[in-house]
Amino acid sequence: MFKQQDVTIAKSTINGWFNTTCNLLEPLYQALKTRIMATDYLMADEIPISELTKDKPGATYKGYHLVYYDPINKWVLFDYRKARGREGQDELLETFSGYLQTDGYTAYTNLKSKSITLLACIAHARRKFEHALDNDRPRAEFALLKIQQLYQVEANIREQEELSADEIKAIHQQHSLPVLLEMETWLKKEIHQVLPKSAIGIAFAYNLNLWSRLARYVEDGRFLIDNNLIENSIRLVALGRKNYLFAGSHEAAQQAAIIYSFLASSKINIIEPFSWLRQTLSVIPDYPANQLHTFLPRQK
Repeated sequence: MFKQQDVTIAKSTINGWFNTTCNLLEPLYQALKTRIMATDYLMADEIPISELTKDKPGATYKGYHLVYYDPINKWVLFDYRKARGREGQDELLETFSGYLQTDGYTAYTNLKSKSITLLACIAHARRKFEHALDNDRPRAEFALLKIQQLYQVEANIREQEELSADEIKAIHQQHSLPVLLEMETWLKKEIHQVLPKSAIGIAFAYNLNLWSRLARYVEDGRFLIDNNLIENSIRLVALGRKNYLFAGSHEAAQQAAIIYSFLASSKINIIEPFSWLRQTLSVIPDYPANQLHTFLPRQK
């Protein structure tokens, strides 16, 4: 972009700017991590990132950003890890206590922490039946119809402004819970009529294996029906990969996680990222460490 304006800046200079920016933001990033882990309801997802590494000279290495979204405070945390395994989740979630909503990835099933209750994502459950339409259209369409009814309840809730969590829970109990109970009964009956390794059989097994987590969102009005908000946040990485091939090192990938955290949090709070970044960088070097959290992106 600079070159298009006939401005040539050495790559080392730009990298130096980026490193300095990330070093300044590191304490605020730690404050964000502390605040997010202090909540009691999070969404989680993962996305791969390619990088160069000294362990494999001349080749790229697949690392992962573990992504956590706090739906109440609207903050997003990207946490870089060298692998997708359970160790990263265990380390970061060591102090977390509450409800964790995921796509069913098994790493979250066997976490060391016993103070975490799992929720699942109805959108992921729906995709299994969409994939089964060509295999068993009548059963897949019936399941999709039930899920459509659940989402209609959510649409009606969004149309009513400023409902409390208790009011939302009451609506879920009245309108969503009967649909869930009907669907659960149908799944348990019909699973014996489908081939286990068929697309429809896989959809049935996926839903029944996660059913208690899928239906748990009706127990608390703060809970959401799916993980779509966090999936929207990780699109930043997907877009970024179209503009760069890889991160230059593990350290660079973690620095990218810092920037992604604040960009995603700004976006979801409808805050212009450049203005937020310029203001924050101008004052953060001399700001008291115990007050850094006041700079976290938050909609006024």
